[in-house]
Amino acid sequence: MATAREIRRRIRSIKNIRQITRALEAVSASKVRRAQDQVTSTRPYASKARELLASVASLVGGEARHPLLTSRAEVKNVFILLVSSDRGLAGAFNTNVARIAMEYARDLGKPTGYVTIGKKGRDYIYRRGGNLIADFSGLPPRPTLLDTTGATRTLTDDFLSGKADEVYLAYTEFRSRAVQKPVIKRLLPLVASDLISTVTHTVPRPVYDFEPGPSEILDTLLPRLTELQVYQAVLESLASEHAARMAAMRNATDSASDLITSYTLSYNKARQQGITSELLDISGGAEALAQIMNAE
Repeated sequence: MATAREIRRRIRSIKNIRQITRALEAVSASKVRRAQDQVTSTRPYASKARELLASVASLVGGEARHPLLTSRAEVKNVFILLVSSDRGLAGAFNTNVARIAMEYARDLGKPTGYVTIGKKGRDYIYRRGGNLIADFSGLPPRPTLLDTTGATRTLTDDFLSGKADEVYLAYTEFRSRAVQKPVIKRLLPLVASDLISTVTHTVPRPVYDFEPGPSEILDTLLPRLTELQVYQAVLESLASEHAARMAAMRNATDSASDLITSYTLSYNKARQQGITSELLDISGGAEALAQIMNAE
């Protein structure tokens, strides 16, 4: 059994760790509020942009007119854009999204390359022997659309050049502070029928007059929509990361408190045992001294 001094040292160490986890939880709580506001503010714009694109694509016969709307007859190579975080201490947040990406690639059964945003996802793919094509880690704490454009353009160029026949997007969808779900969605090609089916209409779809024309508008809208989808995924992942870290730090703080309680009980027992031993020694010494004095 550990001595009282050793137990006291452990208690002091755990209390220091609990202070750190409490501070990290408070920081994540403040960050998740800002990230959640940013996610909810961009979702309506992304939804409207998708609805407009569905209308334009249906008018021009989308898939037959634009390369980004054209499905390949045979899928030979697949790219997956994996969005994770640069930092840990977020529970299973990074592991879950990276694992689901690799499992999806295995189920596809096609040669798969990975483009990563986030050091944790990059390291996960590298350790498991995945084909890492490019990495765009190191985004700022509050990324803008320009910060994610490099990854989007790399994937778009690879798709147009034929290096990839399909491109998927793996990220963690933010649903609430308690629920974050890893998802995989197809990024390219943008199939017009899928775009139309995802838009629900309670009123008849409006009729637009396009100038200079639907084809010219698609040339501008499609790359922008692709960039917007990647940017939205990064925002969703960022909010999910802060929520996951907040929950992980709260659990760590609670576990530290439980450990402190347990070690305090052990410390009191060890201290009581030490006091009892000292009393027994004193009592034994007094009795021995009394016997010596009686003998004299």
